[in-house]
Amino acid sequence: MPNPHKGRTGLDRILRATRHSAQGLAAAWRHESAFRQELALALPMLPAALWLGTNWSERALLAGSVLLVLVVELLNSGIEAAIDRISLEHHELSGRAKDYGSAAVLLALLLCAGVWAAALWSRFGA
Repeated sequence: MPNPHKGRTGLDRILRATRHSAQGLAAAWRHESAFRQELALALPMLPAALWLGTNWSERALLAGSVLLVLVVELLNSGIEAAIDRISLEHHELSGRAKDYGSAAVLLALLLCAGVWAAALWSRFGA
């Protein structure tokens, strides 16, 4: 049986996808304190990436590393929400899934910190 939600095309699909994306961002803002904290840091860091980077590739790395943190946090929140919908009871696989998502966020944060530290060092330390 075909999925009744998958048959949309053209402008209708784009508008619905945009609405769902906006709802996801709003839900992350309402329910995820980590997302709010990371977004609060991202807002000044994104314009700073334009100033700190000396060429388009440096600017893209700086901004991209910040946006990657937000993307991974949203994916982690999605994993957590799906696991919690299934059951709030502790289960080894549920815990492992949440730990994997948390580890992914940590790696994204470390990557971001490394990119920014290298850019700052290149601009001011050398």
